[in-house]
Amino acid sequence: MKSFLSPVTGLWFRLRLNEVGPLLSLAACGLFAWAFIELADEVFEGETHALDSEILMALRNPQDTANPLGPSWLEEAARDFTGLGGYAILTLLTTAAIIYLLMAGKRAAALLVLISVVGGALLSTGLKIGFERPRPDLVPHATRVYTASFPSGHAMLSAITYLTLGALLARVEKSRRISTFIMGLAIIMTLLVGASRVYLGVHWPSDVLAGWSVGAAWASLCWFIALQLQRGGQVEKPGETTAPPDTKEA
Repeated sequence: MKSFLSPVTGLWFRLRLNEVGPLLSLAACGLFAWAFIELADEVFEGETHALDSEILMALRNPQDTANPLGPSWLEEAARDFTGLGGYAILTLLTTAAIIYLLMAGKRAAALLVLISVVGGALLSTGLKIGFERPRPDLVPHATRVYTASFPSGHAMLSAITYLTLGALLARVEKSRRISTFIMGLAIIMTLLVGASRVYLGVHWPSDVLAGWSVGAAWASLCWFIALQLQRGGQVEKPGETTAPPDTKEA
């Protein structure tokens, strides 16, 4: 029995590492891209405006629409959460991750992170210019904004950055529980950033949904490419550690 199960187990691990991962990442990319296209079509035709407006107004004090519902500390917390998706924080986090990967000798992974985040930022800018959707004007904005509304850049870039870095960390972690925790934390941070944009009145809910969708699609595509490069030996294998260039063998 053991001699029979051994080839089967080996085949399963090979399929899981070489086939299932790329297939799932590609399927996720297609699913999220389709969701964004459908949502963009609805927004372009104005079919989301009524629901967007209803949700925004439901989060405001009826007596004073300048104040979101809830205590004042919640509004301050929302500003803190929204900062996690700002260019300054994401640039700092991405730079720190790239420096760490370079110091660990993982140059290919560092380049992948750079291309993923910078490419996502360029895509976000292009989509905003293409759609040119105005920001919500129903309620006063609780934080400053400078660009168009659709899709939410904070939601999109936080999805790209946190999901990409989370996937990298989870892949090199041997413990399944810790890997699950890392990916769960990345998802929670992404959701908090997007939700805070709606709560602060600077985005329509459909902007945030679109940002999450296209951000997850882009992150899935980058991860698919990473798995393909890994199979070809161009990116480090899971759990592999490469000594820095200045380390010499004894």
